[in-house]
Amino acid sequence: MKVSVLKRQVAAVALALALTAPVLAQDLFTPRLYVNDRVITNYEVEQRALFLRVLRAPGNPEEEALKALTEDRLRQSEAERLGLKLSEADLTAGLTEFAARANLTPEEFVTELGKAGIAPETFRDFVAAGLLWRQAVRARFLGQVQISENDIDRALEASARPRALQVLVSELVIPAPEGQEEAAMAKAQELSDTLSGEAAFASAARRYSAASTAGSGGRLDWLPLANLPAAIGQKILALGAGEVSDPIAVPGAVVLFLLRDVARDTKAEPISVSVEWAEFLVPDDAAEIARIRAASDDCNDLYGLAKGLPEDRLTITKAGLETVPGDVALELARLDPGESSVNLTRGGFRRFLMLCGREQVLEPAPTRDQIREQVINQKLEGLAEGYLEELRSAAIIREP
Repeated sequence: MKVSVLKRQVAAVALALALTAPVLAQDLFTPRLYVNDRVITNYEVEQRALFLRVLRAPGNPEEEALKALTEDRLRQSEAERLGLKLSEADLTAGLTEFAARANLTPEEFVTELGKAGIAPETFRDFVAAGLLWRQAVRARFLGQVQISENDIDRALEASARPRALQVLVSELVIPAPEGQEEAAMAKAQELSDTLSGEAAFASAARRYSAASTAGSGGRLDWLPLANLPAAIGQKILALGAGEVSDPIAVPGAVVLFLLRDVARDTKAEPISVSVEWAEFLVPDDAAEIARIRAASDDCNDLYGLAKGLPEDRLTITKAGLETVPGDVALELARLDPGESSVNLTRGGFRRFLMLCGREQVLEPAPTRDQIREQVINQKLEGLAEGYLEELRSAAIIREP
């Protein structure tokens, strides 16, 4: 959220607050809900609702505020049970990170919120609850999350894929109404683990999907990658044709995607990406191509296979993506390092294209440690939803 957007939202909320202030002033500090032995007051609900309005959060602000505060109480209780505490330095860092989304310092952010009648403690408590929950999730599950070097390689490669693409996917949307999130995630995980190929995915979509595309087997038209959230786009681009994504949780549902195809999006601007690839001109013979594939795990292996052949039969090139010929760039966009394509031809030969590597050069490339942390956090997010549902099921939640 940029500063100008935030200020417009604050002004709108401030006007609404001025019109409703007499109503909000009534019994604000009386209990609204009890979560185990913890009280949620009307004041907290109203404050969180105002905060959500400023953030332009979806849904009914008061209902979402009560739900969020209930979850915060569950998270705080679990953090206390585990003996976890939030340092002032960690909280300051969290407040700074959140405020930076609006290009503001924490102090400036609090000032803007104050114009809409939102107390500094509301912002502070919101961030603190999230940080404590992150600690609780890591304390419980971190030892169970296994990250391989291959996971990191794939995540590094996916983070550098060009945005100037469009993808052809199918979707399967499993409803996850309140209280049924865990069951929906379990079903989605089962389907993700067992479905293979477009026909099987289409059959499952017709049976289970709540999306309007269910009747057509979940098939979507071409989507510009820029239209997708970055996390979803990366997961889709990490798939091979016919592969099914891991479950992706969204509000009220869990979604699976099947990748059908990838193509250039001529309307999108590419990020600056450098790619290195090999082009090996080989006979148009299926058996020979299979032999070369079996004997080559990476681009270096191709040197031995090309020994004794004319020099122009094997070329290895590294260049910015914007200078790569369109047909080659499209083939490379589908590949992971070490994978190959033989869809193109030249002068009676098959063009055996192998991706050696892909680098993002617009910004400093993330380190392997940074990518490892990102992958861990992605896996922990899925586990956290089930964890919270366990706490909710065991809690005593009642009205006064």
